[in-house]
Amino acid sequence: DFYVREFLTNETPSKIAWIGSFEIALQYLFGIPVGMAFDAGYFHHLMIGGSMLYCFSLFMVSLARPGQYYQIFLAQGVGMGLGLAMTFLPPITVVAHHFKRRRSFAIGILTSGASIGGLVFPIMLNKLIFGPQGFALGVRATAGTITGLMIIGNMLMRTRTQSTRAEDAEMVRVPVKTLLMDIPYMVFVFSGVLLTLGIYYPIFYLQLFSVKHGINANLAFYVVSFMNTGGLFGRLIPNFLADKIGSYNVLMPASFVCAVVVFSILGIRNAAGAIIVALLYGAMNGTHTSTTPAVLSDLSINVSEVGVRMGIYFTFMAVPALFGQPISGALLTGRFIWWRATVFSGSCLLAGAILMVYSRWLFLKREGKDQVFKKGIFRHIMGTSQDAT
Repeated sequence: DFYVREFLTNETPSKIAWIGSFEIALQYLFGIPVGMAFDAGYFHHLMIGGSMLYCFSLFMVSLARPGQYYQIFLAQGVGMGLGLAMTFLPPITVVAHHFKRRRSFAIGILTSGASIGGLVFPIMLNKLIFGPQGFALGVRATAGTITGLMIIGNMLMRTRTQSTRAEDAEMVRVPVKTLLMDIPYMVFVFSGVLLTLGIYYPIFYLQLFSVKHGINANLAFYVVSFMNTGGLFGRLIPNFLADKIGSYNVLMPASFVCAVVVFSILGIRNAAGAIIVALLYGAMNGTHTSTTPAVLSDLSINVSEVGVRMGIYFTFMAVPALFGQPISGALLTGRFIWWRATVFSGSCLLAGAILMVYSRWLFLKREGKDQVFKKGIFRHIMGTSQDAT
């Protein structure tokens, strides 16, 4: 919203959307090599290198000049995207290695940090950018804070075992081709492709939608914060339930509700409506983000597959992450024809949710309901229903 209305006013919404889309796409694109590197014992190399690149690139954003699209694209889209590529997957995977009985809830706690950051940093940036500090100092202050948090995070994280790199290398010899032939897994991957095509639309455009529909700009800014507030609860409560009733059984309804909430954007008429939509969508999107790794873990046969399976999944997500928002921006046009972009995103989410149900059915059919929790490394606690998948 700041780029569209203030900083890059000479560019179209579709072109500006390429910045965030490219950043997210790079975060996913290197999923396979990052996952294999993690399984080979390079966790700390990835985290330290990625943290340094991300923080450096964020400082470089502060040097960008108004109207200079390429400067923002290189620093944020390319630099920060590559940093995210190295630091996104390893923490999720290392948590999956540490926890078995409460894995979904543990991943939920981990990913809740994104919601807390998404709640704090937009408010912080808004006060700094539109205050006496301005854009450059505001971004530098944010970059400095993130650098400090990255240092603390790297100091706190440890891998589960201290096996040698040679031993780790033996573990990762899982043929990628074999995983690509796993039908329930690949159907789940393609459901994720459809979901990713539509899932970022409210995150990118809900604030702008609110402003264009007469909601006070200062209040509309906090739509993002409300979305992240909802995301905090969506990453914790549903993941706690996922350990009880199964990750699939939590993720599927959340995906359907995401679609419904996106369609409801067209019904927003006032600030209260925007806040309700932001809270609901934030909660459901948070559930999707935090529960997906747990489902991918459940689909794994043994621990050596976890990193590669997650890597393959997120690599596939790079394509819809790259093109989803530019498509929405192109449908929106400079005249802001909202219904076209909203229907496109909502339809993608609905189709992805339906395909996910099919993936679960294939998984149960392959494993057999009485075998779902006897195979694989991710068992639920004693007494959990055998149908909870």
